[in-house]
Amino acid sequence: MSGTAARADLTHRLSSSTQLQVDAGYTSVSRAANTYSTSGSGVSTTITPSGGSATSDLGGISAVSAAGAATFALPDVAQTTQGNAYSFTQSISMGDSIVTTAADVGDVNGYSNTVSTAPGLAGSLAGTISSAGAMALTAGGSGTSATGQFVTEVTIR
Repeated sequence: MSGTAARADLTHRLSSSTQLQVDAGYTSVSRAANTYSTSGSGVSTTITPSGGSATSDLGGISAVSAAGAATFALPDVAQTTQGNAYSFTQSISMGDSIVTTAADVGDVNGYSNTVSTAPGLAGSLAGTISSAGAMALTAGGSGTSATGQFVTEVTIR
């Protein structure tokens, strides 16, 4: 008996990669808006301008400066009929003025909403992978990441 030779294609593939990342610092700001709101019933509201006579007016934002600061006109409020039910609510929010200097990382500026993150520090950040697949990933400072990958693939046909 004679046997037939077996034939097979054998492929072996190795690949490795490392990714080292140091994050950039950033600062993000957003300004708070100027707001005015009022609601009520059973009341009358008036505003008396300087040197003028009282006129019916709900009040509001009367002017906004180039820097974004608002001036509010606040009404005088009186119950329409004594003894009757009434309600009056007024809400004012002073917005942020425009800051003319750019914010650097870690700055505390005049805006209501500020997020600032320091840049990463590479420090001892490193990564190596041997041909046997042994990984050596060394952490850096804050704001860094190290990722290693080793893939071995065997294909038999």
